[in-house]
Amino acid sequence: MDSLRFSEAVDYVYNPLDYAREPHRQYLERFGRGKREVVLVGMNPGPYGMVQTGVPFGEIGMVRDWMGIEGVVDRPEREHPKRPVEGFACPKSEVSGKRLWGWARERFGAAEAFFGRFYVANYCPLAFFEESGANRTPDKLRKADREALFEACDRALAATVDAMRPEWVLGIGRFAERRATAALKGRDVRTGMVLHPSPASPKANQGWAEQAEQALRDLGIALP
Repeated sequence: MDSLRFSEAVDYVYNPLDYAREPHRQYLERFGRGKREVVLVGMNPGPYGMVQTGVPFGEIGMVRDWMGIEGVVDRPEREHPKRPVEGFACPKSEVSGKRLWGWARERFGAAEAFFGRFYVANYCPLAFFEESGANRTPDKLRKADREALFEACDRALAATVDAMRPEWVLGIGRFAERRATAALKGRDVRTGMVLHPSPASPKANQGWAEQAEQALRDLGIALP
């Protein structure tokens, strides 16, 4: 990822796998080992989630208090003044992460019970910010930027699936579903989708957890 270069449409690129490597390592070591039934795949880091904690959908309270993960978080080489990295001291909450991990805690109880069957990854580990500080998602990058990025992300997702051998890979949102389907073509794994928990989605604001559970049941994935 560090070797990629992006056009002038992207002014700042954050790689939390680098500057937040310590909590990310803890996430992998505690919850990223062994076979899984379902791998859930998000798009890329949110500014108050993985950008701060190194954990996908990494709302600070859920990462620290439910997963038991906390560690030193440095700063990206170039940091937008409107998008500071404050690590676990960040006072803002990632709503998408609070919804996703809050549902996992409510439904499964202990984090170990959820991760015994599920794993959560992001398709792309990078966050992109414009000169204004606006968040630019991978699907909104210029075509030349997307092609090189998606090639690398496809390989990484395929490697994750090869290691975990899941029955299902579910995109959290339509973009992630499409990328997973393309990246995993020819592999013995089924793909599908659950609604993204973003507060920018009117549908997700109308009972995201209930809709996500219904999607899982429709796919035949049993819940406790």
